[in-house]
Amino acid sequence: MCRELESLPITCLERAKELKALFRSFLQKPDLSIIGHSHKTDKIRLNMDEPLKWRQSFENLLSNQHGLCLFRAFLVSEFSEENIAFYLACEDYRITKPSSKLSAKAKKIYEEFVCSDAPREVNLDHETKAITKKNLERSSQSCFSLAQEKIYALMEKDCYPRFLKSITYLEISRQVKAG
Repeated sequence: MCRELESLPITCLERAKELKALFRSFLQKPDLSIIGHSHKTDKIRLNMDEPLKWRQSFENLLSNQHGLCLFRAFLVSEFSEENIAFYLACEDYRITKPSSKLSAKAKKIYEEFVCSDAPREVNLDHETKAITKKNLERSSQSCFSLAQEKIYALMEKDCYPRFLKSITYLEISRQVKAG
C-alpha cells in the first residue's frame, strides 16, 4: 500500500491531505463551521439541516456544496475519487459552450477517465467503453451520458451507503442532532 502511495503525484497526496483536514475540521468545530482550505481563509457555515438532507438521497448530497466536498474527501480517503471527478467532468462537459470546444474536452475526459490504462480510469464495462468511444466521433453533449449514468449508479449503490456509515458523517449527524 505504501508503494502505491509513493507512485501518486505529490499534488494528489497534498490534495488528499487537504481534504482530510477539511473533513476533520467539520468534526472539530462545535458550530459545524469550517475554514476553507484554499488560498482564502473564508469561513463557511454548514446549515444544521444539511447533513440530514444528505441522508434522504444521493442527489441531495451531490447538489449541496458542503455535501459534495465531504463526499469527495471521503472518496479520496478510499482511493476512489476518480468516480466523482469523472461525474463532475461530465456535468461540466454537458454545459460546455460553444460547441466548438466539445471535441477537445471530450478527448481529454476520455483519455483521463475512460480509455484503458487512463491515469484515473473509472470502472466501466467493455461495452460502455466501446459505446463511449464511438460517441466521441460526433462529440455531442450527451456522448458521456451512458458512462456517467453507470458511474453515478456505482457511487449511489456502493460509495454513498459507505459514506453514510462513515465516522465523519455519523459524527456530523450526531452534532447536528445534539444542536
